[in-house]
Amino acid sequence: MIWNVQKECMSSEEKHELQSARLRKLVNDLYHNSPFYRQKLQELDILPGDIRSIDDITRLPFTTKDDLRTHYPYGLFSVPMTKIIRLHASSGTTGNPTVVGYTRHDLTVWAETVARCLSAYGADHNDIFSVAYGYGLFTGGLGLHYGIENIGATVVPTSSGNTAKHIRLIHDLGITALACTPSYALYMADMLNTSADDRHGTRLRLGIFGAEPWTENMRREIEEKLGIKAYNIYGLSEIMGPGVAHECEYRNGSHIIDDHFYPEIVDPETLRPLPDGRQGELVITTLTKEGMPLLRYRTKDLCSLTHEKCECGRTSTRISRIAGRSDDMLIVRGVNVFPSQIEGVILETGELEPHYRIIVDRKDNRDEMTVEVERRRENGTGNVATPELQSKTATRLHDILGINATVRIVPPDTIQRCEGKTKRVIDNRKLH
Repeated sequence: MIWNVQKECMSSEEKHELQSARLRKLVNDLYHNSPFYRQKLQELDILPGDIRSIDDITRLPFTTKDDLRTHYPYGLFSVPMTKIIRLHASSGTTGNPTVVGYTRHDLTVWAETVARCLSAYGADHNDIFSVAYGYGLFTGGLGLHYGIENIGATVVPTSSGNTAKHIRLIHDLGITALACTPSYALYMADMLNTSADDRHGTRLRLGIFGAEPWTENMRREIEEKLGIKAYNIYGLSEIMGPGVAHECEYRNGSHIIDDHFYPEIVDPETLRPLPDGRQGELVITTLTKEGMPLLRYRTKDLCSLTHEKCECGRTSTRISRIAGRSDDMLIVRGVNVFPSQIEGVILETGELEPHYRIIVDRKDNRDEMTVEVERRRENGTGNVATPELQSKTATRLHDILGINATVRIVPPDTIQRCEGKTKRVIDNRKLH
C-alpha cells in the first residue's frame, strides 16, 4: 500500500518543482534565522536569491557532526526555544552529544514519513506493533511509536530488555509486528524457539529492523525463525530519526523520502558529486525541517543512488544497502561507538596505556564488544590486571557508551604496533 500517492508517485517534473521551492525557502529561512548558516553562506558569497532550483544545491556548504558538537547544544537551531517541543540526543564521543530539536510541524512530518514506511511494508490499522527500540533520548522508540499511531495501528511500547516478558506479551496480546534491531530480533527468535510457547503460537507476520548494519543472510534467518517478512528502515537522529528511507515489497534498495530529505552521493575524499550507481558518501539536506534544518549533512554512510522508478510505483530516489562508513564509527547493538570515546576512558584512568584494540563479535545473534588495553609499564610488566581496575574501566565505558563491554587488561607491549595508521578495530561480524 502507498500511504501518500500524491507525494510518493510524483513525476520527475513535479518533484523537481517541489524540491526547488522547498530548497529556496529553506535557504532563505536559514540565512535570516540561523547565525551559523548565515556565516557559512556569506563566506561562500551566497545570497538566498542565488539559489533558484534544486540543481543549485551543490553550491551550498556541507554540514558535519563536528559542527553540531562545536555549537552544542542549540547553536544550529533555527527557531526560538519556545517553538521547540521535543529534544532528542545521541551519544557524544569524548565531547558533546548531538542535540536535535523538533517543532510541532517537525513531529507531524516525522509521523507522516514513518507512516509511509509502515505502509510500504504492508502494515495497516489492523496490526498490533511491539516497539522494542529504546524509549529515551534515542529516536528509535518514539519515532516508530507516533508513526504507528498515525496509520491507526495499535502500539505496545515494550522498549528493550526483559525478553521473557516481551515474549509473553507477543503471545497474550496477539502482536503482529515487531520493531527492533535485527540482532535483538534474532536473539528473541532463539528465545521463542527454546521457550514453552514457540513462534508457531504467535501472530507475528512483519518485522521492521534498523539502527545497525545487517545482511541478507540475517534477514533470511530472521524470517525463517520468526515466520515473518523482514524489512529495513533507515534514519539518523540528526536528520529526523527512523523514517528517512524504507524498503518496499520488492526490497530492491530503500526509498528515500525525497520530498523531505534530498539525497546526494559524493566522493568522501574530494566531496565531488558522483553519478547514479557509484558508491560514495550519502549527503542529506532536510528540505522541510524547522527546528534544526541541515544543509548537505555528511552522514558518513557509504552507498549508491538510483533514480529509476521502482516496480512498486514509487518514484522516490533509492539508496543501496549501506556498505560501511567513511569514518571509524561502529554500530554495536544499535548504539554509535567511536574509538575516541573508548580512548578517552582509557586515558582518564591514569593506569592504562593508550594502546588498545576493540574487538566486536556476534555470538548467539547478539553483538559483543571486547576492549583490550595495556596496563602502564610503571605498574608492572606482568599481567596484573586487578578485578577492580577492569570493573572500574568497564563501568566507565558503560556510562559513556550506554552498552556493556568486556574489558581485558594485558601486559605492556602486548598489542601490536604499526608504522602506519593503527588498526584499532577488529570487527568479526562479517556484515558485508
